Amino acid sequence: MDTWSAAITLILIMDPLGNLPVFMSVLKSIEPKRRKIVLARELIFSLIIMFTFLFSGQVVLDFLNVRQESVSIAGGIILFLIGLKMIFPQPGGITGLPSGEEPFIVPLAIPMIAGPSVLAALILLANQDLSRMLDWSLALGGAWLFSATILMLSGTFHRLLGERGLTAIERLMGMILIMISIQMLLDGIGNYYSLG
Repeated sequence: MDTWSAAITLILIMDPLGNLPVFMSVLKSIEPKRRKIVLARELIFSLIIMFTFLFSGQVVLDFLNVRQESVSIAGGIILFLIGLKMIFPQPGGITGLPSGEEPFIVPLAIPMIAGPSVLAALILLANQDLSRMLDWSLALGGAWLFSATILMLSGTFHRLLGERGLTAIERLMGMILIMISIQMLLDGIGNYYSLG
């Protein structure tokens, strides 16, 4: 796999366009001036986490005696709960935080940007060829920059769609998120039992 195909694969897994409604929903209770700051902070956290996994993910999982399947199952459960809250909103929104309180690392940095699928892909890239870590780092940096650019434009999408349009998309994405989360859960369980 070359650097470009690795970057494109990571962009597809990160799915910034698919994550837009979740980000807009989580950030809508925060005052507009703070949104970009919170989003930038979460994007930086996600980049740090992804680089940590690229360079030492397998070592950390081995040290904790945690298999990659467990990461997938845990991510699936978290995304399932987020999806439910998108379809059946409650006070405090998706995060369950009091109105105006900022999300911190969960759920934006993890699992929305640096999700289990991305972290597993980074571990696989690193294991594929340790001599090409610079290539993998460039691929990750490019994919992150592309995703960050799209997510930073969430305010523009918010203005275009309006509150009702955003609510409709939020419900639809909640359904899709539940389907993705169940697939992640089933993949994790399937891989766990197939590997014994």
